[in-house]
Amino acid sequence: MLTPEQITAIIDTREQAPLDLAPLATITGTLSTGDYSVKGLEAVVAIERKSLPDLLACCGRERERFDREVMRLLAYPCRALVVEASWADIERGEWRSEITTQAALGSLLGWIAAGLPIVMAGDHERAGRYAARLLFTAARRRWRENHLMVVNEKSRRARHSQRPEDGVEPSSSSPPGSSFQEGHHA
Repeated sequence: MLTPEQITAIIDTREQAPLDLAPLATITGTLSTGDYSVKGLEAVVAIERKSLPDLLACCGRERERFDREVMRLLAYPCRALVVEASWADIERGEWRSEITTQAALGSLLGWIAAGLPIVMAGDHERAGRYAARLLFTAARRRWRENHLMVVNEKSRRARHSQRPEDGVEPSSSSPPGSSFQEGHHA
């Protein structure tokens, strides 16, 4: 069984405030999309992290750029936006920005409607725990899928190897005339 300690998370080199992903091992690397992924699953898993100020910028002046990022994230089978704020933080709207509470909520809900799961973690520490758990869960799921494929392939090969080499099915061991149709006379 796969354990968290066997997973290596990749933290993008451009990540400004890396999350603590313990107990996962971590390395830095350049990711084409997102801030976090799993080594070997870079084309499958992408997590984007946003602090509240980053999120507000993505709802406003950086909206076009972030919408392109969302479109790239949607191509990943396992994707998420992890936000270092809560829904209550968004609803309170206690920030210095031109972005209104309604605009921030609308943006978040719009991204969810587009197919991007959003984890409102509440703070940086929780964001790290949730991102680590999500990375591990995605890696474990892929490991199980691959393990199941290997088991199924071995089973298929075992069944195939029990068949005659020439492709002719073995004949019935019943003696001639023993079938119902052959032995039935009116």
